[in-house]
Amino acid sequence: MRQPKPDIVLLDTHIWIWLINGDKKLSSPNFLRLIDRLSANSGIRVSIISVWEVGMLEHKGRIDLPYSCLEWVHRALHAPGISLVPLTPEIAIESCQLGKEFGGDPADRILVATAKSIGATLVTEDEHILNHSKKNLLDAASAHSFR
Repeated sequence: MRQPKPDIVLLDTHIWIWLINGDKKLSSPNFLRLIDRLSANSGIRVSIISVWEVGMLEHKGRIDLPYSCLEWVHRALHAPGISLVPLTPEIAIESCQLGKEFGGDPADRILVATAKSIGATLVTEDEHILNHSKKNLLDAASAHSFR
């Protein structure tokens, strides 16, 4: 397996939640070292669509946050090294051009298009996105691949 060494990462929503909440699912020492390095260089990105997804997950009761959703988002966006990536016309159009085989989840489409647009490695545990990346020259990696 290749050793990803990105300068910029875009965190999938679940990775962002796990990272901020200190979830043990992100226990790879190499991944955590990468996050420390990227934090120091402001190399961690979060898409605006992830803010929406956190709101939806909390509203549907699929995640529990230690404080209000809006407060969690504000705190999470102010964690060291994290920058918010807005939805641009280019990202919106790119998300529509991923092909029918990608599937219809608009949030995943926007995440993939955002990673492509900003030249970031998309960190995800979503098998569908990881499989798509292998076929379509998207730089995506599982947090567990940083060993």
